[in-house]
Amino acid sequence: MVHAYILIQTEVGKSSSVAKEIEQIPGVTQAEDVTGPYDVIARAEAASVDDLGKLVMSRVQAVDGITRTLTCPVVHF
Repeated sequence: MVHAYILIQTEVGKSSSVAKEIEQIPGVTQAEDVTGPYDVIARAEAASVDDLGKLVMSRVQAVDGITRTLTCPVVHF
């Protein structure tokens, strides 16, 4: 299982609705509004890196109000 944090920038005033919508996507385990350079941070999981990429590109980035995402896979050393 691959876990990742997805850092999300939104249009002004859209962070709350984006977080609520993203949290409903299967594979997203948590999404919260934050302050700073990103507006929402989500945690996601998928069976593989390819599946994670598909989740982000086809589902997360399709949410209205998102302007940019940065996906950070979790690593274990």
